[in-house]
Parts: sequence; C-alpha cells; structure tokens
Amino acid sequence: MAFSDVREYTHLTDEEIEAIGRELDEIRAEVEASRGQADRDYVTRVITLQRRLAAAGRITLFASFFPPAWLLGTAMLGSAKILENMEIGHNTMHGQWDWMNDPEIHSSNWEWDTTQPAEQWKHSHNYIHHQFTNVLGHDNDIGYGILRMSRDQKWTPYNLGQPVYNALLALFFEWGVALHDLDIEAIRKGQKDPKLLKKQLKQIGDKVGKQAFKDYLMYPALSGPSFFHTLSANVTANIMRNVWSYMIIFCGHFPDGAVHFTEEELEDETRAEWYLRQMLGSANFEGGTLLHLMSGQLGYQIEHHLFPDLPSNRYAEIAVKVKDICRRYDIPYTTGPLHKQYGQTLRTIMKLSLPNRRTEDNPAPIAPRERRRLRDDERPTRRSELGKWSRAATA
Repeated sequence: MAFSDVREYTHLTDEEIEAIGRELDEIRAEVEASRGQADRDYVTRVITLQRRLAAAGRITLFASFFPPAWLLGTAMLGSAKILENMEIGHNTMHGQWDWMNDPEIHSSNWEWDTTQPAEQWKHSHNYIHHQFTNVLGHDNDIGYGILRMSRDQKWTPYNLGQPVYNALLALFFEWGVALHDLDIEAIRKGQKDPKLLKKQLKQIGDKVGKQAFKDYLMYPALSGPSFFHTLSANVTANIMRNVWSYMIIFCGHFPDGAVHFTEEELEDETRAEWYLRQMLGSANFEGGTLLHLMSGQLGYQIEHHLFPDLPSNRYAEIAVKVKDICRRYDIPYTTGPLHKQYGQTLRTIMKLSLPNRRTEDNPAPIAPRERRRLRDDERPTRRSELGKWSRAATA
C-alpha cells in the first residue's frame, strides 16, 4: 500500500512534525561541528585496508593455478571490491568526506571500481533516489525498472518472470546499476532525449571498456600461464561484490515496514516532512562492526537517508538519537536481522510476480500511536471477550 500523506500515516500534528525536523537539524549540526581527525583517520584506514587487500589478492592470483591460492586470492579481491563499492566509493560520492578538502577523497573526483560512471551514479542515486525516496513514479530504485515491488504498480504478464529477473539482477548487479541512470521506463515510453541517451551510452561504454580491460584482460595476462584461472577468479570476485551489494541495497527499502508513497506526498512537502518520509521509507538491519563495515554502514539505512552526506562512521551514534526520536513520537523504526530483512524482501518479489487478485497483501504497517488507539478501542469490557481480544492484539 502506498501512502499519500505522512501526516495521515503517522497521526502527527504539524507542530510535532516540525519539532522532529528541528531535532534532526540539531543532530546534523552537532555532527558537522565535531568532524575532525578521528573521522579522517577512519576513512584513510579503510582505504589503506582496501588497497592492501586488493594488492594481496592480485598477487596471490599469480599462483591461481593452485586451488588454495585461487580461493584465497579470490576471497581477498572480492572483499576489496565490496569495501571499495560500499564503504568507500558509495559514501565518498555522497560527499561524506568533502569537508576534508582532500582532492583524492572527494565526491567531485572519485571514480569507483564498477561499470557505472560516477557522474551518472551521482544523478540517479544521490539526487533522484535520495530526493524522491520510495515515491512511486519518481524513485527508479523501486525495482530498478525490472521488478515490481509494490502492489500499486501495474501487473503485466512480464512480471511472472520476476524470480528469474531477480536472480540475474543479483548476479550482474553492477550492470543493472550501470544502466540505471538511462531510465529504462522513459526509454520504453519514448520519452528519453536521444542526444542525452547517446551521451550516456558513450560514457557507459567507455567505463565498461576500462573495467573489462582491467579485470578480464590485463590482470589475467600478467599472471601468464594462470590466465584463465585468474580470469575466473576476477569474474567470481565481481559476482561476490554484485550479490552482496544487491542484497544490502534491497534490504534498505523493501522489508516489511518500509513504506511507499504516491506523488501526492511531494506536494508542498516541507523539510521536516522530507525527513519523516526518509524514516518511513527506509529499513535498517542489525549486526556487528564487520558487517556494518562491509555493508558501507547501510545497516543504518534510515540514518543514511536522513544524512547522506555525513561521515558513515558516525551513523551508529546518530542511530541512538534517531531511535529516541522515533520512540518519543511513536514513529516506526524498521529494523531486524539481515536474514530476516532479506527474507521479507525476497517474499515480496515472489509474491508480486503474480496479479494482486492471486495474493494477499502484506499487513499494512501501522504507526505505534494508531496501533495503541485501535487496541484501546477494541479492549473488551466483558471477561468472556478477553481471550479473543488478546489473541487479536498479538497477531
């Protein structure tokens, strides 16, 4: 179910929503004022770790004809690619480290190790997705133009193939991302500017050529007689990165509790209401330090969407304050173990491959304040009704 008004969904007054906005502005100001050497040290350590992992993996793969060396080198290279994609590239291009004025770690200069050009990513992701998060018809991240992720999206026989499309998208995720800014839906409808399309395709072609040369020709050739072993290792490392980044990103907006919105929500939307939409349209997952590092701190997706340009290493401390705001104002804070969040996402993908009449809708998320009101209204007045009410309240 897509909602058209965050106020209606949360049952908050205009004054409460604006108060939430002021609190979140204060959190931003506090973090911005406290950025310093510890944050700089964090990102430089992560970049050093990633580069050493990549170098060690590449060197180990010179002996990739030896199975243990193939396994170890592939694991290190795949881990390095995940780190570069998630914690370094994604966050650097958000401008999280621009305050350091380091030209080597700056959103205007960073080009990441994947097939989508950074310029296109910053438009399709930083602007389109983050500005219009989970708004149907605006946010192309809702299914990436391939999958039906909301019952409000029209079903066609094409959607019967969603289980297959989903598996292919996971395996070749960097290629799906590479085409993301083209706006597949606009191309289908003939609404895409041909000149812009030609320019974007050339950018993608140039980037794909560089990536393919590096991973599938240059490094395998440097390993000499181990060419095909190294080639297979590089392919595997890229698939590792693809599947991991796909799962992390999909768990940020499609588990139960993450809300979709209609375009009516955008009408006269205030900054405070934008904050609220980010909180309602995103979902976190729980885990330890290593999991959050390898996921680019996107286990704190709610905090990332509130403050996409604040340093990722600060999201854990920000989350404590955001959860407190949600508790005090009875706003849903969607989180859970990674396997649960992805399980719910996968169930939605499978379910929405069928027409709405063939499936039941997932329970619509209910704000805690409204849930308590409904329970109070339904509270039994006779002892004989108590058992029935208790079962319904906990269902």
